[in-house]
Amino acid sequence: MKNQILRMLTGTLAFLASGVALADELNMRVGVTDISRQVYDLHMTIFYICVAIGVVVFSVLFWSVFQHRKSKGAVAATFHDSTKLELAWTIVPTLILIVMAIPATQVLVAMYDTGGEDMNIEVRGYQWKWQYKYLDEDYNNSFSFFSNLATPKSQIVNRSAKTDTYLLEVDEHLRIPINRKVRFLVTSEDVIHAWWVPDFGIKRDAVPGMLNELWAIVEEPGIYRGQCTELCGKDHGFMPIVVEAMPEAEFDAWYATKVTSEVVRQESMSKTFTHDELMVQGEVIYGTYCSSCHMANGEGVPPVFPAIAKSPVALGPRDDHLSLVINGVSGSAMQAFGKQLDAVQLASVVHYQRHAFGNDVGDISQPQDVINLFNGQ
Repeated sequence: MKNQILRMLTGTLAFLASGVALADELNMRVGVTDISRQVYDLHMTIFYICVAIGVVVFSVLFWSVFQHRKSKGAVAATFHDSTKLELAWTIVPTLILIVMAIPATQVLVAMYDTGGEDMNIEVRGYQWKWQYKYLDEDYNNSFSFFSNLATPKSQIVNRSAKTDTYLLEVDEHLRIPINRKVRFLVTSEDVIHAWWVPDFGIKRDAVPGMLNELWAIVEEPGIYRGQCTELCGKDHGFMPIVVEAMPEAEFDAWYATKVTSEVVRQESMSKTFTHDELMVQGEVIYGTYCSSCHMANGEGVPPVFPAIAKSPVALGPRDDHLSLVINGVSGSAMQAFGKQLDAVQLASVVHYQRHAFGNDVGDISQPQDVINLFNGQ
């Protein structure tokens, strides 16, 4: 019996030693923000308290088993209760919980202190992508864009080797400046998502009709990756988050460029495009937003994802086709893209669908046609 206990203790110590060696690999990230470091320190504090409790409890357990074994002639006690013991195991855990609650409350208060921000960014979840909108103080210089999964389809279907950023790369990063307090307003357009960047030590649910707040001050330039952590549908694993923290001067230059681009984009709404221009842009939009369901060749996966090639919609009235893409189909996998794409993008992708995959309707869709539909004309 004694040898068995010694072997058990030896095995336990060996296991703990190997656990210490793997701590850096398996433990939480320290992160790159003050909040992430506070969360890490809190985690380690609670962990050490739990380890201490475990050592005390199991030490008493093993000592009791060893000292009161049958072979030593131990006789079980006959008492039924002990007021002192019951008070002790009630009061001591309560005090431990109070000690643990004090630093936890301090960290929670700091995490929810969103005041004094330098800039605001709206984060809106869609099935299955993120939209980011930069909100300037007077909102006159605000702009937005969608961030979509950029992992090649060939990697997803195992036709090519997976990279280190498999399912963690997007077509456009969310960019923020270092050393500035950025306040994120998190919401959703359809179902519940969750916005999580481990290196920032922050996560919030994106709930339709609600705004949840969080903030970060990133101190080191770099690219930081996260994911949606709420099961939000069939492509839940395909909506990563990529945040690029930039030096302040570099960010300000990028921001000014984006504001200028937004002015140009707004002006393009009144432009008349040629067939070739619409086809080039439409192919890009189709590949980003439509091909995952309707396939790159337009054949779809009937009956869930109807084909676009030779379909009644693509060959039918243009306004009906535009309306379908803008408003979607309730109760189906067909999303409403009216809030996701601008008038130029909507016109170009519909034009592309009506003139690709063997379709050749002959009409032309312009941004003004989309605007007229929105205005009910």
